[in-house]
Amino acid sequence: MKDNSILKFIDKDETIDLLQQMIGFKTVNEPGDELPLAEFIKEKLEDYGIEAIVDDLGNNRGNVIGRLRGTGEREALLFNGHLDTVPPGDIEWEHGPYSGAVVDDKIYGRGSADMKGGLAAMLIALKAVKKAGWKLKGDFIYSATAGEETDSIGAIKFVEDGGLDGVGAIIIGEPSSNGINIAEKGAFWVEISTYGKTAHGAFPQNGTNAVVHMNALLSELISYKFKYEVNEIVGHPTMNISTINGGVKTNVVPDKCSITIDMRTVPGMDHNEIIKDFEEMIEKLSSQIDDFKADIRILNDRAAVETKGDNPFVKLAEETVKEEFGKDIKAQGVNFYTDASIFLPAKQIPCIFYGPGDANMAHQPNEHITIDSLMESVQFYAAIIEKYLVL
Repeated sequence: MKDNSILKFIDKDETIDLLQQMIGFKTVNEPGDELPLAEFIKEKLEDYGIEAIVDDLGNNRGNVIGRLRGTGEREALLFNGHLDTVPPGDIEWEHGPYSGAVVDDKIYGRGSADMKGGLAAMLIALKAVKKAGWKLKGDFIYSATAGEETDSIGAIKFVEDGGLDGVGAIIIGEPSSNGINIAEKGAFWVEISTYGKTAHGAFPQNGTNAVVHMNALLSELISYKFKYEVNEIVGHPTMNISTINGGVKTNVVPDKCSITIDMRTVPGMDHNEIIKDFEEMIEKLSSQIDDFKADIRILNDRAAVETKGDNPFVKLAEETVKEEFGKDIKAQGVNFYTDASIFLPAKQIPCIFYGPGDANMAHQPNEHITIDSLMESVQFYAAIIEKYLVL
C-alpha cells in the first residue's frame, strides 16, 4: 500500500476476537438463523461510523449491508460473503464447533474458513479505511447475505433490491488460501422419477416395475455426453448419480423409483439443453418399452460463471498480491458454487474470490483458519480498496 499508515488501524487481537464472536453465532443452514449475526455486524459497522441496514427476511433470516460513500467518480466496489454455515456433523470435534478456540495459531469453529473468516477480515479492513480517513472516489459496499449454503435467499433478495446497481467490481471472501479465483462451475441438480404399477411380488407380470424402468434410463444417462467446450480454468463438466430410491417392500412390485443427479457444469453450457436431452431420452425409452413413464424435477440450478483472466480488475488483484506479499500468482477456479452464481447472471460485473482459509476445510470437522491467513486477507482487502477507490 502506498498509504502504509492504515496498518496502525489494523489490530490483530481485535480481528481474532471479532472472528471468535462471529463463530459463536450458530447460523447453521437449515434453518439459517442468520438474523442475530446480521444485527451484530450492523452494530459493529455503526460503531465504526459506517451506515448500515439489516434486511429482515423473516423466520430469523437476514442480510446486512454497510456502505461507505464516495464521491461518485468511480463505480462502487462490493465486498460480499455469506452468514450461514453447514451443520457441524456427527463426528466429535477436538475443539467445540462454536468455540472459536485458538490453538497453535489457528482459530477453530464451524464457519471459520467458510466463511466468517472472510467476513471478519473484510469488516476490519473497512474499519481501517474509515479510521484512516481515506477519501473514496466510489462507494464501498459490504454485504453479508443469508442462505448461500442452500438457496441463496439473501443474494437473490440483494439483487432484487438493486444491490448491484452502480457496482463496478465484486470480491467474494470465500476461502481461497489467499489466492485469486475467477471462475466457478455451475451446479445443476435434478431428480428423475420413473413410474410403474404396483402388484404382489408373487405376480410381477401383473405390475409394471419402476425400478427396472429406471435401470434402462440409468444405462442411457451413464453413456450421456455433455455438449461443451473445455474451460481453461475449471476444465470439464462432471455428472454424479447421487441417490436412488424405489420400492416399499420386498414382496411388492415397485410403482415408483427416483434418482438424484449432481452435475457440475462449465461456463458456456446451457442447462436447458441438458434437460432437453434428458427429455429426449425419456421419449426414446417410451417408444421402446411398454408403459414407460418418467418425469424430471430441477432441484438446484446454478450457472457456471467466469471473469476472464485478462480483465483489468483481475490484473489489479494479481498486482496487489505481488506488491503486498511478493507473490506471483495466477488466477484459478473452483468446482463449487458461490453467490456469484446469483450475481453474475443478473449483471455482468468482474468478480474475484479471495479469502483466508483453505477451501478444503469447508464443511469438514475441526474446521479452522490460520491467524496468518486471516491477517493477510485484511491487508489485501485494504490494499485493493486503495487501488480501486482511492488512487
